[in-house]
Amino acid sequence: MNQPVFILVRPQMGENIGAAARAMWNFGLDRMRLVAPRDGWPSPRAAALASGAGRLLDTATLHDDLAGSLADCDFVFATTARARGLTKPVFSPEGAMDKARALIAEGRRVGVMFGPERAGLENADIAQANAIVTVPVNPDFPSLNLAQCVLLMGYEWRRQQAPVPAEETALAGGDWASQIEVQKLSEHYESQLDEAGFFFPETKAEGMKIALRNLWSRMPLTRADVQILHGLLRQMARRRQGGDGG
Repeated sequence: MNQPVFILVRPQMGENIGAAARAMWNFGLDRMRLVAPRDGWPSPRAAALASGAGRLLDTATLHDDLAGSLADCDFVFATTARARGLTKPVFSPEGAMDKARALIAEGRRVGVMFGPERAGLENADIAQANAIVTVPVNPDFPSLNLAQCVLLMGYEWRRQQAPVPAEETALAGGDWASQIEVQKLSEHYESQLDEAGFFFPETKAEGMKIALRNLWSRMPLTRADVQILHGLLRQMARRRQGGDGG
């Protein structure tokens, strides 16, 4: 398996199983196991909530007990929001999925357990896991919806596969302006502003020009931006010179 298997332990509502499947497929995960779902299986309600992720439900495996669902796993994480009085390594979601990635790269099978909606995993369930995953939630309201917890773990798994940049700019099909294009724009504005008498008094003119060049160099301009700014200045120059603007 080149991804962890997500194991839903005694899920109570078909809707939550479907929402969990949808959350998994959002992040490219498609290995789901179900342990003794309360309302039986298959579930029309799960299929309705899964939307385009119904294929996960079609391939999900059904197990009567937790031990059977974990039988082929080499390392298992148990997700829980509460301290359980058990001595186990405790991971953040990020740390857990980093560990999972490393284990899977070694050819080992990894499982992640999620408990039923009402109270989460029991200590008897967690005792079968190798480690715990705890989310830093509000201590006064630690409960997470099943699908929310699945979504959070799925997101962290995806981040391990393809690093997510903290910030990027969508260029909408354009390109960044080159240095020479920005330089030509700067020269165009400097020439027109000089002609309009902007650089005054003369003793401060050179400093003002340097400040303006520095301004252009700091601006993240696209080629389309440069064309617009050239056009804007040409139109203003025509008006100033008495042209018709045509």
